Amino acid sequence: MSKFLKARYCSLEVYTPGEQPRDKKYIKLNTNESPFPPSEGVIKAVNENEVRDLRLYSDPTANALKAALADLHGVRPENIFLSNGSDDILNFSFMAFTEKGAMFPEISYGFYEVFAELHGIDYVKVPLKSDFSVDPEDYTGDGKMVVIANPNAPTGLCLSVNDIEGILKANPKSVVVIDEAYVDFGGQSCYPLINKYKNLLVVQTFSKSRSMAGARLGFAIADEELISDLERIKYSTNPYNINRLTMAAGVAAVKDNDYYMENCQKIIENRDYTTRELEALGFYVIPSKANFIFAKSDKIGGEELYLKLKDNGILVRHFTKEAIKDFNRITIGSKAEMEAFIKATKQILEDIK
Repeated sequence: MSKFLKARYCSLEVYTPGEQPRDKKYIKLNTNESPFPPSEGVIKAVNENEVRDLRLYSDPTANALKAALADLHGVRPENIFLSNGSDDILNFSFMAFTEKGAMFPEISYGFYEVFAELHGIDYVKVPLKSDFSVDPEDYTGDGKMVVIANPNAPTGLCLSVNDIEGILKANPKSVVVIDEAYVDFGGQSCYPLINKYKNLLVVQTFSKSRSMAGARLGFAIADEELISDLERIKYSTNPYNINRLTMAAGVAAVKDNDYYMENCQKIIENRDYTTRELEALGFYVIPSKANFIFAKSDKIGGEELYLKLKDNGILVRHFTKEAIKDFNRITIGSKAEMEAFIKATKQILEDIK
């Protein structure tokens, strides 16, 4: 780092993205991307005319996309906020709603702690229960913003809507952010609760279930006043935060929602298949409602399995935290990809006998 960097940033522990190697072709089961392409409607929407218009600024209001999302979810456009990936919404939330600090699970999406450190926010990391689940009773109102990924990452475990409502009731004086990046793979969204609770901010993304990780598009659903707060920060940083091509693709993706929901069902089926196969090999697999599973074996360490799979051209995600170092997070891909993963895993276990 340079000598010019502010001292407060010198010790930041940055977020580490999943590997994106270019040295050879891998089966990528490490970054929770979709194995399916965007819909035909999306491909047609990103056309020559849109490319030619890249000389023009995008619509800062993104009214067409807001209207499409509002119609899909049965809310008003004023209840929708759009961002350059859902990470932007999380970042803005840590900027806007943490006057008294933040609290989030100790094992969860790594960016929560990064954002808290980045903005100098007092925060509490709440331990998970022994089965890696979130205990709603641990999140009671002391004024701190509550952030919960639901389903959680990297475990895939999910709270019920009733659990979320309990957390909202316990925190009437603070914002509760529910990060639903993976909700389309078996969870139940709590966004209808915005009609009862002005402190609920639901965050979703086009990166997972809508096959648009590279487009960088996220959205939030909340009471109009919370959306207005986020808009205030957006217009103070980057009013044109959604580019023209992404905006056009987003509108088309919403129109093609049935295609994406069918793909989610295929992912669920492939997840069930992979879970059964791993359990037959003696793995412990945490029940998942996401497009990944979290698994460990008493026959091989987590890091060793990760490295041996990589040698076989298959990438999974390994974490070094003590409590989860024996586990690997395995993205659910196509049936052929999961069959290749199982075959390689079987061979690795055979070789170490």
